[in-house]
Amino acid sequence: MQNNQSYDNDFYAPPDLFAAAAAADERASFITKTYIYLFGAIAGIIGIETFLFTVFWNQMVGLTEVMLGTPFTLLIAFGAFIMVSWIAETWARNTVSSAIQHAGLALYIVAESIILVPFLCLAQLKTGDTSIILSAGTATAGLFAMLTIAVFVTRKDFSFLRSTLVFASLAAFGLIVTAFLFQFALGPIFTYAMIALACGYILYHTSNVLHHYRIGQHVAAALALFASVALLFWYILQLFLSRE
Repeated sequence: MQNNQSYDNDFYAPPDLFAAAAAADERASFITKTYIYLFGAIAGIIGIETFLFTVFWNQMVGLTEVMLGTPFTLLIAFGAFIMVSWIAETWARNTVSSAIQHAGLALYIVAESIILVPFLCLAQLKTGDTSIILSAGTATAGLFAMLTIAVFVTRKDFSFLRSTLVFASLAAFGLIVTAFLFQFALGPIFTYAMIALACGYILYHTSNVLHHYRIGQHVAAALALFASVALLFWYILQLFLSRE
C-alpha cells in the first residue's frame, strides 16, 4: 500500500526556500533532479526484477508459492512492506544527511522489488512470457505521462486531495485485510477504484513537486512519485491478470 507522505507545518520550509518560490534555474534543477531520480528508481526496480527472474527463477517460484500459499503469509509481508516503506520515506525526508536520503530511496526500491515478486511471477506463469507485464508497464507509463502533463500544463495545486487520499487508503487497507482474513475476492470494481486512487496520488505528489517541496528535497519527491507509480502498476497488473 501507498504510505502517504506527511506535509505538516514543520515539514514546510520558509516560503523563500520553496522550489516554487526559488529562482527559475533552481526550480528547473530541482524538477529535473526529481525526475532523474524517479526514472533511476524505475530502472533500478526493473534491473532487480530482471536479475532475480533470470538468475533465481526457481527460488522466485518458491517464494511465490510461500507468499500466496496462505493469506497470513502475504498479510505479514504487506505489514512488513508498510513498515519498511515508512522507514524509507522518513530517511528520504532527512534534512541533515544526503546519504540517508539516498539510503531511504534505495531501501524502498528493494522493498518494492520483493513485494512485487509473487505477482510478477504469477503473471509470467499464467502467460508463459512477460507480455502481460510489459502491457501493464506500458499502460502505467501512459497514464503517468498524461497525469504529469495535466499537472504541469494547468499548474494546479492538488494538495486538497490529501484528506481524501488518506481516508480512501485507510478504507482500502481495511478491505484488503478483511479479504485476506475471510478469503473472499474484492473483484474488479475494487481494482478500478485502486487504480483511481493511485492516479489521485500521482496528481497529488506531482503538484507537490511544483508547489510544496523545498530545494534539495528531490530524493523525497522522487520516492513519493515512485511509490505512486508502483501502486498504479500493481493494480493495472492485477486488472490484466484478472482477465487471463
